[in-house]
Amino acid sequence: MIGPVVHGPAVASRVILVGQAPGPREGSFGRPFAWTAGRTMFRWFEDALGVDEERFRASVYIAAVARCFPGKANGGGDRKPDANEVARCETWLEREVALLEPDLVIAVGTLAIERVLGRKTPLAEVVGTLQHARWHGRDVDVVALPHPSGASPWHKVLPGKALLAKALRRLARHPAIRGIARERVTRVRGANRAAGSSRSPRE
Repeated sequence: MIGPVVHGPAVASRVILVGQAPGPREGSFGRPFAWTAGRTMFRWFEDALGVDEERFRASVYIAAVARCFPGKANGGGDRKPDANEVARCETWLEREVALLEPDLVIAVGTLAIERVLGRKTPLAEVVGTLQHARWHGRDVDVVALPHPSGASPWHKVLPGKALLAKALRRLARHPAIRGIARERVTRVRGANRAAGSSRSPRE
């Protein structure tokens, strides 16, 4: 695999988003989902949850099955991490789950979904549903999302497009995510009140 190690900031959150591995650009930015797939994913969240990228990153712990770029596959796309590479990074996820005690896991892409649910499942059977899993000793709710990569058309055509919309609606209704959205509304209202109180009577 190709360094550097890429991970999100130390956010104390009961929500963990798990992807497959960083892409070729993430290392230079020093954060996960920093390039085109990330822009697509954060646009999904902003449209469905009303939470922009900055707020999402500050409220959700972002991790990955593998923490370094695996390199390119023969076909041109990013290579899927192999079993040994996944195993070497597994202890990080195990410790993160023990520390954060998450209630909700957002599993993005087939490898992450497989690792969180503990089984291989076609996207069409899990995207759009609320799953439950025992993950690293923790009972968690799981919302599965397709990978937002431009290399895959799954989320752009039916039935994937409709199932993605259904999954995002389920995510928006989850108590852990609704708490994040409420925090944002409270902060905005507080800022508006502060701005209003700073105005002079003539304004």
